[in-house]
Amino acid sequence: MAVFRDVDKALFPLKDIKAVVKLFAGQLQGPNEPDLTLLSIVTGVIENQLTSRSYVGQNSDSPETNVLPLFELDTIENLYKKFHLIIKSAVEPNKAKTYATRELVKRVSDVIWNSLTRSYYKDKAHLQSLFSFLTGSKLDCFGVAFAVVAGCQVLGYDDVHLALSEDHAWVVFGGPQQSETAEVTWHGKGNEDKRGQEVGKGVSARSWLYVNNKPVVCTRQMEVAAIISAINPSLNANFDATEIALLQQELLWLMYDLGHLKKYPMALGNLGDLEEISSQRPEISCSSLYEEAIESARRYYNNQHVYPYTYQGGFYFRRQKYKEAFESWANASDVIRWYNYSRDDEEIYKEFLEIANEHIPSIMKSESSGFEAHTILKKPECFANLLKFYDGICQWEEGSATPVLHIGWAKPLVNTISKFDADVRAQVNIVCDSFEEKLKKNGSIYNSSINNNNYEKENVSSSAKPVLHEEQSSTSNFHPTIEALTAACSEKLLNPEFLLQGDGSPFVGMESCAELDIKPETHIKQEDLGGEYTKPTVPVKKEEEEKENGKPGTSKSPDSQSKHGDYEEEPKRVRPTVVLHSQKMKQLKDLLLAEKLNTHAISLHLTAQSQVQVGKKGRSDSIDTSTVRPKRSRRD
Repeated sequence: MAVFRDVDKALFPLKDIKAVVKLFAGQLQGPNEPDLTLLSIVTGVIENQLTSRSYVGQNSDSPETNVLPLFELDTIENLYKKFHLIIKSAVEPNKAKTYATRELVKRVSDVIWNSLTRSYYKDKAHLQSLFSFLTGSKLDCFGVAFAVVAGCQVLGYDDVHLALSEDHAWVVFGGPQQSETAEVTWHGKGNEDKRGQEVGKGVSARSWLYVNNKPVVCTRQMEVAAIISAINPSLNANFDATEIALLQQELLWLMYDLGHLKKYPMALGNLGDLEEISSQRPEISCSSLYEEAIESARRYYNNQHVYPYTYQGGFYFRRQKYKEAFESWANASDVIRWYNYSRDDEEIYKEFLEIANEHIPSIMKSESSGFEAHTILKKPECFANLLKFYDGICQWEEGSATPVLHIGWAKPLVNTISKFDADVRAQVNIVCDSFEEKLKKNGSIYNSSINNNNYEKENVSSSAKPVLHEEQSSTSNFHPTIEALTAACSEKLLNPEFLLQGDGSPFVGMESCAELDIKPETHIKQEDLGGEYTKPTVPVKKEEEEKENGKPGTSKSPDSQSKHGDYEEEPKRVRPTVVLHSQKMKQLKDLLLAEKLNTHAISLHLTAQSQVQVGKKGRSDSIDTSTVRPKRSRRD
């Protein structure tokens, strides 16, 4: 149970950023759990005062950024006692060591929910802290979830913790295993009451909002990191309060040094953004922080998080490293393809729309002027990543109740593709993946991490397998086993035992591998699944053997002999391969590789399904980009 300790009181009044960092460090390194109520009130008081209009007007010319206004103990202590009183007067504190129940969590959320003003204020800044709740009776959706967790801590229920997706928050509870989940806030344009319901069930389970049940489930220390990451330094749409940004940055570095950001990709990305603006640790580059965020998402969350890649892509875009930006955005889209789009996914929709309709056209405009050899328009890898990006968007749309693509997406796409010359497009090997589609249709690999591909680094990545330049653009470049499996997928049902253990026939109803003309002892080697494709070596002719052995007529010295003895390697010439998964992009393959692009046909094909769906469901089901709310900062 949290108690305002004398050692913390001794740090007041808080005069500068160093004092605030010391308060947080003492809470994190002490023998007791960090006090969520105290730390949220402190950050809220500082944030709200330093971003208020009156303070900004008085201190706009001050060169000092480390000094804070005096925050007296009485102010903090009175708010602290007020929150404890609100919670304890409504719910009996936990004196026995029992765990929270759904009824208890619902009751605490009722206390918070019923204390809020009824006015609609979603996505306004500076409403995430307990200070906002205690002084204005206002909280955003993150703030409500956090307040419930803090309230349960006040009552002594230490098994209630915060769960965070990339745009939503809820709680987990139910003892050490935290086996129960509960909505405690709202999401979306309205504030519909879903409190008490389980999370990620039914159709919503495949929504990005719930990250396929792979949220960041916080410890107490990670909940402190959530308080810090939620700090909003914005004064308005264009300017931040320097002191608040610096405080947030120093506190995030404290959490980083203590190891509490290891499983928190969004906080790592947030720290990377702050370091890019004003570096405090030159020895740790912001690009390495983005890489850490990606690695965290892959290792702990089955690569189900999108923002680590868009953080990285935005960084490369601002640094004019366009080839790398294309790769990051393609990898972001490779994650979103595993979800079904819904209206709850509005934030990530706007993220991708901004990339497709603003960032990429801006790059094309910049790179299409002049004839520099390094331009991305000469790089087939960039064209491959562009196709991969749109392939993910198209597959995100498949199976969704609401269409994603409309003419506003199609126009920038065809304009961008047309910037790549035919000879550059022809260098990309486009493979249509029917094998994986068959598995996905049976629900066999939805939770797999094969989408965990970094274009040039992951050997098993579908997009990382180069092939010989002179080979034709088809699956004939793959191992014969893969060819045969791919060809038969559209005709037969896959045998689970073969897929999982390699036993029996690949397909149900086949007694042996003979029908596929595959020898049972044939194995698929790792190099056949990814990495550089090397054409198999072939025996040299007898005359060449004589030359290699130093017999008359040889023109080679012993030093020039092939290290493979009777075999010699042909030079490797590689080109990028992209594997298309979505039906729309697979059907566009020939149009994309045509010497002269039929942009009208491409545009019609991309929007055809969407137009049909909109026609059936009515105009209200389509996305009107002119009326959606402005894209918010992820630090809100």
